[in-house]
Amino acid sequence: MSADRKDELVLGVDIGGTKIATALATGRGEILAREYSPTPVEAGPEAITNSILGVIDKTISSGQAGSPRLAGIGIAVAGLIDSGTGRVVFTPNLPGWVDVPLKAAVEQRFGLPTCMGNDATLAALGEWRFGLDRKVANLIYITVSTGIGGGIIAGGKLYSGARGFAGEVGHMTIDVNGPRCNCGNNGCWEAMASGTALARDAIERIEQGADTSIADLCGGDLSKIDARIVFLAARQGDELAGQLISRLAYYFGVGLANLVNIFTPELVLVGGGVAKMGDLLLGPAAEVVRKRAYVSMTGAVDIRPALLGDDSGVLGAVAFVLEQFG
Repeated sequence: MSADRKDELVLGVDIGGTKIATALATGRGEILAREYSPTPVEAGPEAITNSILGVIDKTISSGQAGSPRLAGIGIAVAGLIDSGTGRVVFTPNLPGWVDVPLKAAVEQRFGLPTCMGNDATLAALGEWRFGLDRKVANLIYITVSTGIGGGIIAGGKLYSGARGFAGEVGHMTIDVNGPRCNCGNNGCWEAMASGTALARDAIERIEQGADTSIADLCGGDLSKIDARIVFLAARQGDELAGQLISRLAYYFGVGLANLVNIFTPELVLVGGGVAKMGDLLLGPAAEVVRKRAYVSMTGAVDIRPALLGDDSGVLGAVAFVLEQFG
């Protein structure tokens, strides 16, 4: 987008398993209006599509009055997204969503140029363009929450791979004999170092009789244990919680070391809910990278928290529009 068009509006949409978030932003990444809507997961693909269209319509109506022309709509969705055709090939967060032509539905409703991509991949683009002002040429963005996703900036450009599927780093194998992943394989990085993995391991140890306060923090209901609960227990000095997070950090570091070896980035940014553990996660993980990554590759890489927080997804979608149609 040229310098004289940076006040033109772009709409970013971040679609998750629990909520649909939208942001109306300028070409500088300044958010002018926001909307949120629960994702009606149980209602099926058609209802979810209608909900997405509804929240987009509401955002445009609430924020566009008196503003420059809306340049386009960007959509970020977790899972396998065919950016070329604008179809959701598969997403684990939305049951029944297989080969859904979401881009076509949005363009037909609003008559605006629309592009789509994987949420973590677009978040990398948003962090690079708006958070870092494109000051690095080689960046890896990792999001760690229920699962693990990633995005890659290589040589100052978003690396998408064939059909836009690049960046599924959560499904690289860390341990061939490791726990079963939701993708069907064993020992994926996501199965070893995500928030889901942390909760699973905590429940397993509690059921084995471990002495811990983790269960007390969720009223004894083990189904309510998540990464946040384990983190809270660790902050309160719970020994088991500290051990579990140390184990998580180790495997997270192993995965990061693999990525550093392959891509030699200048910077690794880590976002997502689990990343809110801060130094409790990133400090030990960075130490694993220093020990395991090829020595000549680790001197320049910096590993730190993402810059845009919870806005990475919507601003990544905005950035994708600027890259595609700017």
